Amino acid sequence: MQNIVSFIVRKSVRLVSLLFAICVITFVLISQSPIDPIQAYIGADMMRVGPEQRDKIAENWGLNEPPAVQFFRWGASVLQGDLGTSMIYRRPVTEIISEKFLHSLALMIIAWILSGIVGFTLGIAAAMKKGKWQDRIIKGYCYTLASTPAFWMGLLLLMVFAVWLDWFPIGMGVPAGVLAEDVTLADRIKHLFLPALTLSIVGVANIALHTRQKLIEVLSSEYILFAKAKGEKGFTLLWRHGLRNISLPAITLHFAAFSELFGGAVLAEQVFSYPGLGQATVEAGLRGDVPLLLGLVIFSSIFVFVGNLMADLISFVVDPRMKEKRSL
Repeated sequence: MQNIVSFIVRKSVRLVSLLFAICVITFVLISQSPIDPIQAYIGADMMRVGPEQRDKIAENWGLNEPPAVQFFRWGASVLQGDLGTSMIYRRPVTEIISEKFLHSLALMIIAWILSGIVGFTLGIAAAMKKGKWQDRIIKGYCYTLASTPAFWMGLLLLMVFAVWLDWFPIGMGVPAGVLAEDVTLADRIKHLFLPALTLSIVGVANIALHTRQKLIEVLSSEYILFAKAKGEKGFTLLWRHGLRNISLPAITLHFAAFSELFGGAVLAEQVFSYPGLGQATVEAGLRGDVPLLLGLVIFSSIFVFVGNLMADLISFVVDPRMKEKRSL
């Protein structure tokens, strides 16, 4: 128990330093961006706003101060639990993140589960049929997916299932023109299906190839040869001796893939106009919404860090070799 606590403490210290570095880099990049946040804030009414009004807007949002002063003022507010107010939505950043995160969470959880199950199954099937046509088909499929951008896969699915076949809506999280209280669960699922399918298809490749390689190594080990000599084969051999040895690496890799999942969600949400964190991040960047963008950077960094931490904890708790390495 003490080892786990010290392990989490070390990871937390790394998280704090990582967040500080990411916030500084993000703020510097935003300050050097050619996008004028005041002009983006005004929008279509730019010609109606005079210099005095622009100065008042800049003063209201603190944009008339040096970048260093803006950053430290923002940092002081963050330490008090205040991420500021979004310039786009005119609402607290925490409210926007919590609202958008619910949409993205449903999308990523479904995609994460599907990619894990399908990838693990395909990896086992390829390893059990090593060198045969089934193995070659699965490997070719995975190598193709590994080099396929998420946005291209999303556009392909959108074109086939939404435009040609008209089975699913083209985009958005709910039907257009429908009141929130009239939106049914079936409507939400229909709008969620294609973005989730896009992420799950793209995420299959790494899990499948990794599982295939690990299972091939296990099947060539001495204790598997001994089990085969005793007459065990097929699914019985896999169930008794293979799954236990390949499950932990696959689960660890799947949790560590949270960062790729979040990055893919940004592209998928843009393709399908899905109202999640990814779409909010792109909008905040293009319109110079500094408080919202920094809040999203912090949240996404914590989200990815938690995924990697869970993967490390699983390895630390289940695999005794990790404990021995930490004690050395």
